[in-house]
Amino acid sequence: MTATQRAAVVSTQTAPRPWPIVGRTAAALAAGMGIGRFVYTPILPLMHAQAGLSAQLGAELATANYLGYLLGALAAIFIPALTRSQLVLRLSLLLLAASLALMPATHAGGAWLGLRLVAGIASALIFVIAISALFNELRAHAQQLVGWGFGGVGAGIALSGGLVLALRTTGSWQQAWWSAAALALVCSALAWRLPTKSQQVRAPQRAEQAGRYWFAALLASYSLEGVGYIIAGTFLVAAIDQTGPAWAGSFAWVLAGLAAVPAAALWAWLGRIWSRPTLLVAALGVQAIGITLPVLAGGVAAALVAAILFGATFLGISTIVLATGAHLRMPHAVAILTTGYGAGQILGPLVVAPFLRGGYHQALLIGAAVVVLAAVAAAALRRRFPHHLGPLPSRVGPAGSVQPGPSAGPAPADVRS
Repeated sequence: MTATQRAAVVSTQTAPRPWPIVGRTAAALAAGMGIGRFVYTPILPLMHAQAGLSAQLGAELATANYLGYLLGALAAIFIPALTRSQLVLRLSLLLLAASLALMPATHAGGAWLGLRLVAGIASALIFVIAISALFNELRAHAQQLVGWGFGGVGAGIALSGGLVLALRTTGSWQQAWWSAAALALVCSALAWRLPTKSQQVRAPQRAEQAGRYWFAALLASYSLEGVGYIIAGTFLVAAIDQTGPAWAGSFAWVLAGLAAVPAAALWAWLGRIWSRPTLLVAALGVQAIGITLPVLAGGVAAALVAAILFGATFLGISTIVLATGAHLRMPHAVAILTTGYGAGQILGPLVVAPFLRGGYHQALLIGAAVVVLAAVAAAALRRRFPHHLGPLPSRVGPAGSVQPGPSAGPAPADVRS
């Protein structure tokens, strides 16, 4: 056995077991994102009906949360040590749960704004720390495992959405927030031992300079996606509730979460076959269609299909984008891309706020249009994308050309799954 082979064996033996890392990351993302950020979506109609929340203040609460998310992402860029701190992760998880539990303690709009701001900061730190740990610990494993970690966001959405759905007829908006806080604490306990200290700060590589053009296009696309997707993510349930039965909005949100659980792993698997830029354009196109369905088609069936399409794409888009950023070898790629995403999410509710007096349908159309712009920006990535910086997808040749499929001529006999 050569020295190289012995080193490979030792590396395999000392590598962390992947599934505990995946599970803890998923739990952290369920608490920080699926519950901490997105439980507001199904609770929003309850607060409209029971707490007298206006549409304008509802949009401002969403913006406060997204501003906090941006601040947390910026902190991760300027203080990189935060992304490697288990203490910061744990404190953020506790702070997030506390911010949820305190929402029913007041009816003051200013206090609500402050609590959602704090929740946004905590969510961003949880996301950046957990995803950085996931990419670092699973560097030697299949990318679908990373996708399952991202699926924790969908699990959190489904679990918290199910709780709120159960409380719609028997409980109150206060009980919904308290239930969300309790669920966040359970997920936090499961994420408590997520390892973060093994992450290494690597020196910049020359290949990073070559990837700057593509990274700029990627950042533009992801920032626009932040604007478009958050409009749907905030107002989809309320829009469905306006025209459908009382249960439809919350049930649609649960479906979105369930669809999101396996979606990121599926998109990551497809990344082994097709070019990531191509997949990104496709995912954004499907998402735009899903956002417009409740407006153009109407009815409960269209709303439920829209929720499934939304859930099946928004996490997949994040998985593709962050994996592409890592592929381009840009330093602090996760934090930078998350910052652009967060900035877009601040703009989303502000852009549509003047259109909310007549309902949410105009807002959804604007959101879909911005997602289409994100797809246009993503299409720029396809121009001479540097596939050589990482493993080639099976349908992409060494020079970036697409290999023929079975219907176009001889194809490889072992297209891996």
